[in-house]
Amino acid sequence: MDLQLKGKNALVLASSQGLGKAIAKQLVQEGANVMIASRSEEKLAKVADEMSAESDSKVLYHVVDVTSKESIENLVQATVDSFGTIDILVNNAGGPKAGGFLTLSDEDWQQAFELNLLSYIRTIREVLPHMKKEGGKIVNIASSSIKEPIPGLLLSNTFRTGIVGLTKTLAQELAEYNVLINTVAPGRIATDRTAKLDQLNAEKQGIAKEEIEKQVKTKIPLGRYGEPEEFAKVVTFLLSSGNTYMTGQSFLIDGGMVKSI
Repeated sequence: MDLQLKGKNALVLASSQGLGKAIAKQLVQEGANVMIASRSEEKLAKVADEMSAESDSKVLYHVVDVTSKESIENLVQATVDSFGTIDILVNNAGGPKAGGFLTLSDEDWQQAFELNLLSYIRTIREVLPHMKKEGGKIVNIASSSIKEPIPGLLLSNTFRTGIVGLTKTLAQELAEYNVLINTVAPGRIATDRTAKLDQLNAEKQGIAKEEIEKQVKTKIPLGRYGEPEEFAKVVTFLLSSGNTYMTGQSFLIDGGMVKSI
């Protein structure tokens, strides 16, 4: 299938590693121009060089702090200055601090709100004036916790669910402009974030990280962690011409792990 992404202009947040990087790479392979963004200029420069060497697409990077309104505004303006417009937005951010209710401070809650929900709101707000002209596609990356809360990840459980409410509401408000917006939620995908959480659980239980991985895999019908590339392919489809009628939806990519309907 020709996804007709050649020449499209995309902005992908938190894309110097993990899921964001995999999505950006898939978009580049399909011919899109991509602005990658994260806090680390060193990582961004390396990733941009790697992707540019594999494609004729334009791959640029911009350092951003997604908890800063001004930084987000500068990122979007830099993208428009470079590409002329923005057709595709992938909202993504690192996971918030782990912990239960009695261990989290007001500062923890505020930081998680700014990182995992307000950053999405701000970026969409900045991108919309450009998308409203000719339509566009937005994917908000969340977590499987939107369907089944994850023990020990209260902040993620709370704010990832907020992303779903945001997406569902905006799907109705933005439909008249032909802007399609969806939420995509990863389960256990083999990223640094997943490895870090496994390590934290291992230390908490006093066992090896490998034992945690073994336990988790028994709960996944496909019996393994997903690969970032598998996740990226689904996201890329939703951002492509292949998706013309799906908006406001939440998609789980979890190997069948979540049991809720």
